[in-house]
Amino acid sequence: MEYILQIIFSFIFTACFGVIFNAPTKAIPYCGIVGAIGWIVYYLINHIGVQEVQASFVGAFVVAIVAQIFARRFKMPMIIFNVSGIIPLVPGGIAYNTMRNIMELDYNLGIQNGMRAFMISGAVAMGLVFAEVITQLVMRTFNKGKTSMQSFARAKRRTQKFK
Repeated sequence: MEYILQIIFSFIFTACFGVIFNAPTKAIPYCGIVGAIGWIVYYLINHIGVQEVQASFVGAFVVAIVAQIFARRFKMPMIIFNVSGIIPLVPGGIAYNTMRNIMELDYNLGIQNGMRAFMISGAVAMGLVFAEVITQLVMRTFNKGKTSMQSFARAKRRTQKFK
């Protein structure tokens, strides 16, 4: 039951951020799916005892892969799915606590929270970049030896089959 609630609420929050970021209407449910998948991966990995930095990396990696799949399927920019999908992984609460601790002159705790927020943010960014690089390498392997005109003609034939 706990996992189902996590999926439902992360879907709703991520879809709402899709609305805030002015995503196309038909992409908003898929933005929610991307965020829910990324969050549940993070939650499951963190739940089995893996540190939050590594869990954030894997969650962001999965978000980028799923965003890439949806972007290719719906022929939309990947950033539409990516930006709203990483929202559950962003350490906003930790950053808030960092600022609050510094304002309360508790510098030691503020530095600890700041380093946590910095590491998690870096892990999210690295997860997105690694997924993008790996996806490009895989796509390059599949399209190896083909000219851009051959790829264009193949894509055109594929779209004509569906019409």
